[in-house]
Amino acid sequence: MIGVIYEARPNVTIDVASLCLKTGNAVILRGGKETSQTNQAIVKVIQQALQQNDIPQAAVQSIDDPDRKLVTQLLKMDRYIDMLIPSGGGGLHKLCREQSTIPVITGGIGVCHIYVDQHIDFNKALPLIVNAKVQRPSACNSLETLLVHKSIAATFLPLLAEKMAEQNVTLHASRHAMSYLKSSLASVVELLEQNYRDEWLSLDVNVTVVNDIDAAINHIRDYGTAHSDAILTQSIQHADYFIQRVDSAAVYVNASTRFTDGGQFGLGAEVAVSTQKLHARGQMGLDALTTYQWIGYGDNLTRS
Repeated sequence: MIGVIYEARPNVTIDVASLCLKTGNAVILRGGKETSQTNQAIVKVIQQALQQNDIPQAAVQSIDDPDRKLVTQLLKMDRYIDMLIPSGGGGLHKLCREQSTIPVITGGIGVCHIYVDQHIDFNKALPLIVNAKVQRPSACNSLETLLVHKSIAATFLPLLAEKMAEQNVTLHASRHAMSYLKSSLASVVELLEQNYRDEWLSLDVNVTVVNDIDAAINHIRDYGTAHSDAILTQSIQHADYFIQRVDSAAVYVNASTRFTDGGQFGLGAEVAVSTQKLHARGQMGLDALTTYQWIGYGDNLTRS
């Protein structure tokens, strides 16, 4: 059985139930209180469909009571639940890691970065950055921190600010970046060090200037969550260097971080995005919900 704890997204109920049934797993769901009635209605329909097809209704269960004590109890049910998947904010993941006696697949916390190399086409890079931030800012794969090479900052950042102003994006600028944005029409505020760890999930983005590609990589290692990070460059050497050294679940070259999604990757529905290395990493689809078993046939076989 798989336990899934998630926040206010009813579509997760359908995706998770479908994937678990397809892979032969029973599942117990605990959704957010914001969509409690919707989740209950969806689970009821799923259970009716199971009954009509001679499948036990208990294959898909849900915890309807919003009492958080029930989550704590769920975390200790290792006799019945084989794997736990939290899908929500950092507090939920921390709770599960610290209190669960069940193996936990964590992920979905996306402090995602784009490094703008000195070798870029401005006209191509700017729309891509806007897409990564604006297309769905509340998603875990949206851009949170933009790292810009110092040699192009004076020219690139004013152009970026112009594009972001059109989208009502607030720029949280480092001291170095601020010097190029003072006359900008965009909303620009001072970037605080703790902002580098923020998953804004809103029309806000951190902007900072770095000396070189190594400084960008080190920044991602220090502040990233191993979710989705990208480099924009026309240099194959720099692209390869970045890919080899950024240890995230998804790494992109000249592409928006918004592509980190089961559907976009051809996996169909997904349960979560794992930022762990074992047993699943990245988008968790059908394969990630299966395991294996060793079977041995013998003819009165003994080991010598």
